[in-house]
Amino acid sequence: MAGYVIGNSTITDPEGFAEFVRQVPGAVAAYGGRYLVQGGATEAVEGDYNPVRVVVLEFESVEKAKEWYYSPEYAPLRELRMKASFGDFYFVEGV
Repeated sequence: MAGYVIGNSTITDPEGFAEFVRQVPGAVAAYGGRYLVQGGATEAVEGDYNPVRVVVLEFESVEKAKEWYYSPEYAPLRELRMKASFGDFYFVEGV
């Protein structure tokens, strides 16, 4: 069953975040992940959720998504992202 990583980020350091964006695709691909959404335009339709920069990654399973997220390849990139932005990230199991 597919697994997803869904994130919503507010960028506080555009240069640092640009470096993260440049480096992260290789780490995602190394774990079989692919981008479904990467920071495109958003429009809130209902509720109080305020999407800013939404990312959706698809992996073969939630376990594989977690393997990527906690991997040694992603660890320094996660730190870079966290220094350049703040937000929310979720693991979601597909149907």
